[in-house]
Amino acid sequence: MKSITIHGLDDSLDTLIRKKAQEENLSLNKTIKKLLAEALGLSDNQGRTAREEIFSDLCGVWTTEDKKEFSDKIVDMETVDPGDWT
Repeated sequence: MKSITIHGLDDSLDTLIRKKAQEENLSLNKTIKKLLAEALGLSDNQGRTAREEIFSDLCGVWTTEDKKEFSDKIVDMETVDPGDWT
């Protein structure tokens, strides 16, 4: 993977990049790579938030079929039995 050094970055741009990194809880490197990818139309984020992007590999990602299967299996849990509350 290639590395790039940027010289002469003005203070206001540096401040904005650092602020964005802090807000999204990302490193400066990840923030700059994300900004460049978005600016060049290469972002694969697909609208996910930074937190979702960070933890997606730990939580897994359900397909539409996975979600339907899960929903079908818990349908009984969506009904409240009044007898449970007496």
